[in-house]
Amino acid sequence: MNNASTALKVSAGIFLTIALITIVVVLFISAQEATKSAQNNFADIQTEMSQAAFTVYDNTTVSGSQVLNALRKFQDKGEFGVQVETGKSLVGSWYFENVETTVAEGTIGYGSITNGASSDNITNASNESSPDYINPSGKFLAKVIKDKSDVIRAITFEQK
Repeated sequence: MNNASTALKVSAGIFLTIALITIVVVLFISAQEATKSAQNNFADIQTEMSQAAFTVYDNTTVSGSQVLNALRKFQDKGEFGVQVETGKSLVGSWYFENVETTVAEGTIGYGSITNGASSDNITNASNESSPDYINPSGKFLAKVIKDKSDVIRAITFEQK
């Protein structure tokens, strides 16, 4: 009788141990899936926040003073360019970096940095005698330029 009781206790202990291990494994797997989902959501939020500074310029009409503020705001961004086409300079001037916009959107090369740093200076944008002069009360159509990797590389402003 003593052996049967001991065997029952040992088998009950083994059963409870297996049940406990199973519960821990199930909880761990579900927690792992929840963690992966949270990480993906966090990455999406981070991407949206990093691009939030540019969404105000995506296919909107802005004033010349907003264009000047954008030039000041993005001058230290690196690997980024701003193109401004004024009424005096229809070709447009690139500030900071030259970015490829002549090839079709979505193709390889579109939105890529070309020819290194631009030679245009922000001070020309405030100089009324310069063809690059940006009239603070002028209206500009803004457009965001993304490369093939969906990274924002430039903003273009075209005076209306």
